[in-house]
Amino acid sequence: MRLSKARIEPLSDAEMGDDHREALKDFGGNILNIFRTLVRAPKALVRFNAWGSYVLSRRNDLPEREREIVILRVGYLCKSGYEFTQHTRIGLQAGLTPDEIARIKQGADAGWSPADAVLIRATDELHSDQFITDDTWRELARHFSEKQCMDVVFTTGQYTQVSMMLNTFGVQLDAGQTLDPDLKGF
Repeated sequence: MRLSKARIEPLSDAEMGDDHREALKDFGGNILNIFRTLVRAPKALVRFNAWGSYVLSRRNDLPEREREIVILRVGYLCKSGYEFTQHTRIGLQAGLTPDEIARIKQGADAGWSPADAVLIRATDELHSDQFITDDTWRELARHFSEKQCMDVVFTTGQYTQVSMMLNTFGVQLDAGQTLDPDLKGF
């Protein structure tokens, strides 16, 4: 975690007005700290959630497991303890193993299939240079459709933005969560 306490505190139930409750209406009963923080700007949260919902939906053509590889790699590269923690649980539900999640932190050369390795490589290139090289793009296109390749970029961009917000606002883990030891002290 970059910060040991929040710069922007999550909104408590007692602080919520009608505009906050309206922005959170689709989030269910247990509202995570990320959303309790972002709802301090309710109109922004509504717009943010519209795009985020695309990235996490079936309209994103990346299979769920592969999407989670990209998200976890972004979270790790951005040193976003909150993001990596949340998506570790989601990644396990999507079919990733604990060993695979550990290898996501090691990168593309950590014993992946060619398709998984190129997902990580593409994510790394987008993170470091905001561009996928021709060689990596050709390899990505060998394993994924054109739309899936686009969704790699969309997913990487979305979760880079999410990680920037989480890190800068100091969003802390939700109750019962444990920070990955490799993300302590950032």
